Amino acid sequence: MPQTRKLEIFSPGSFDNNNHFYPKVLNAELHPLVRYFMSLSKDRIINRYCHLNPRVNAIALGDYLNYKCRYLKWAGADLFQVTTSGGQKQTVVIETNSCPSGQKSMPMSDEFDGKKGYRLVLENSFVSMLRSKKNSSGLLAVLYDKNHMEASGYAATMADVFDEDVYLVPCFQDDWMDFSRYSEDRVLEIKINQKWQPVRAAMRYVTQKPWSRIPVVTKTRILNPVVGCMAGGRNKLVAAKAYELFNAQSFEHGLKINTPHTVYDVSKIEVPLVIKTLGGKGVVKVPYSNAGQGVFTITSQRELDQFMKDEFVYDQFIVQALIGNSEWSSTCPDGQLYHVGTVPDKKNEIYVADMRLMVTSGDKGFWPVGFYARKALKPLSKELKGAEESWDMLGTNLSVKLGEDKWSSETNRLMLMDRKDFNILGVGIDELIDSYIQTVMATIAIDQMAQNLIGEKGGLKRKLFRSLNKDDSFIGEIYDYQ
Repeated sequence: MPQTRKLEIFSPGSFDNNNHFYPKVLNAELHPLVRYFMSLSKDRIINRYCHLNPRVNAIALGDYLNYKCRYLKWAGADLFQVTTSGGQKQTVVIETNSCPSGQKSMPMSDEFDGKKGYRLVLENSFVSMLRSKKNSSGLLAVLYDKNHMEASGYAATMADVFDEDVYLVPCFQDDWMDFSRYSEDRVLEIKINQKWQPVRAAMRYVTQKPWSRIPVVTKTRILNPVVGCMAGGRNKLVAAKAYELFNAQSFEHGLKINTPHTVYDVSKIEVPLVIKTLGGKGVVKVPYSNAGQGVFTITSQRELDQFMKDEFVYDQFIVQALIGNSEWSSTCPDGQLYHVGTVPDKKNEIYVADMRLMVTSGDKGFWPVGFYARKALKPLSKELKGAEESWDMLGTNLSVKLGEDKWSSETNRLMLMDRKDFNILGVGIDELIDSYIQTVMATIAIDQMAQNLIGEKGGLKRKLFRSLNKDDSFIGEIYDYQ
C-alpha cells in the first residue's frame, strides 16, 4: 500500500493556501470581469438573461436559480462555447460532475481569505444538509480517491467551520476497507487507532466508480450521496435522459439545456451505424468514466476501427455529435456546431477550450463558486489529415491516468480566470451568465432524476433504474444492488 494512504486529521486553524491551491494560482489576480460576475445578484442575472432571451419566463428562471437540491447540492459542468453555421453562439453542456474539482484552480477573490471558495460550498450545501438532522452524533470526515489537494482543503475548512477535528479518509478501490466500512444500519464508520468510530456526516470526493464502495442510501449524511452519480453526475447515459426530461418540462418557459445531439443505449456493435448517421464523425463515450477516460473522438475510419478493436467492461455507450471545425463537424438533425475556441495566438492558431463552472445549492438556492478553463494539446486544424489524432485537437481534460488509482495532471494546459488567461478565452459577461444558467439547469435535471430514483421509504427504485440503465455489467457493480 502506498505511503500516502493513511488517515489524516485536520484541526481548526490548519488551512494553508500553499497546500490547497496550484502554485500558479497563489499569485494570480482574479480577472475584473469574473469578479464582477461573481458579485451579481440573482435579480440582475435574471433581468439580463431575459433581456437577451425574450421568450424566457423570468419567474421560472428565478425558481431554478432559487432551487434547493435534495441530492446534488454541489456540482460542476464542463461547457463548450460553440457557434452554428449561421453564427449563432451558445453554451453547450458536455457533462455534469457530482464531485467537481475547481477550488485549487480558482484565483482568490479575497486575498485575506484563501479558503473562501471551500467555505462557500460547505456553508451553503454541507451545513444546510445537516440542519435537517438534529441530535446526531459522530465524527466529521472527507472521503477521497483523487485530488488530495482539494479534498484536504475541504477537510481543513470543515475543521474551521465546525470548530472540531475532521478526518481525511482514503477511499481507493483496492484498500478502502482498511479505513472505512458501513454498519448494518448503513452508518459510515472509520478506523481510528484500531477502533471503528461512527461518522455523522461526510463530504465525498470519490470519483472512480463510487457506487462500488458506498451504498446508495446511508444513515450518515454524505455530500453528495451516490444516487447523484447514478442519476447523471457520473453516469452520462442517465444524464442524457435527465436532460431530455428537464427540457420537456421547461420548454414552455423558453428554457433548454443545450447538449450535442445524443444517441444513448448504444451497444458496441451498433456504434459504426450511429457514426454513419452523423456523417462519419462522432464522439463515443463509456457512460461511467470520468477525468477524460473512456471518451473516443471518431473522425476517420482508422479511429473507428481502433475503437472497435478495444475491449470494454461495459455493454452500453452513448454517441454524441462531434463538435469540430466548420469544415469537419458531425451532421445531424439539429444542425452542425463548431468550436468558437480561443482568441488566435501570435502564431494565428486557435485552440479548443472548455470551461468548468462549479456551483453550490443550499437554503438560498444556487451560487457560483468558481471557474477554470482547459485547452487542447494541439491547435484546431481547418482540415483533417488522416494520420493525426483528433483527440489532441479536441480533448481538453487535464487528468492523465498512470495506473490504477494513480493520476497526474497536465497543468500547462490549465487556463485561469485571471488577468492573463481569461482574455484568451474570448468570453464576456453574457457568456458567463449563460454558462451559469446552463450549469444550474443541468444540475437540477440530475437532482430531479435522483429524486425519481429514490422511493418513499428511502430505497433505490431498482426496477426503474434498471429500465433506465440496461447495462448488466454496471448494475453488478452497485454496492447494495440485489
